[in-house]
Amino acid sequence: SCMDILNVLYNRVLNVSPQTFGDPHRDRYVQSKGHSVEALYAVLADRGFFPTSDLATVCRYQSYYVGHPTRHIPGIEMNTGALGHGLPICIGMALAAKMDGAKYRVFTLLGDGELAEGSNWEAGLAAAHYKLDNLVAILDHNTLQITGHTREVMCNEPLDEKWRSFGWEVRSV
Repeated sequence: SCMDILNVLYNRVLNVSPQTFGDPHRDRYVQSKGHSVEALYAVLADRGFFPTSDLATVCRYQSYYVGHPTRHIPGIEMNTGALGHGLPICIGMALAAKMDGAKYRVFTLLGDGELAEGSNWEAGLAAAHYKLDNLVAILDHNTLQITGHTREVMCNEPLDEKWRSFGWEVRSV
């Protein structure tokens, strides 16, 4: 459900490439929704971070390309997997940029199911408090989580109203 989002980010929005990945001025992207890493691998391979032939090994025995993002894969900024950690990590990155006077932006992709984790709500409050206008949190609002539909497992609607109440600018696409 996030392939289009990742394609737009990596081909139109993010200031990052295989050549600039080590540049301290590059944009940062953290895939908080780690279980959708296969889509990220496909986009990174398409952008030249590693050979597309490597995709044939994803999630295979002894493969480097495991089921959640890990930093030893070219183009992966941060290890994720435990839900609810991506946004708090991005808060730290965005706040560090502000404190250092750096101009890079920080992006993260969240799943709506992971919003059952309280750390996301705490991070949302902190981002608004620190006025982190260099942070973009994208919610893949597919209404699904591992055990069913979000409205049945842990209904968290109306999400747009909740994030606005924290002080976030919310856009629905």
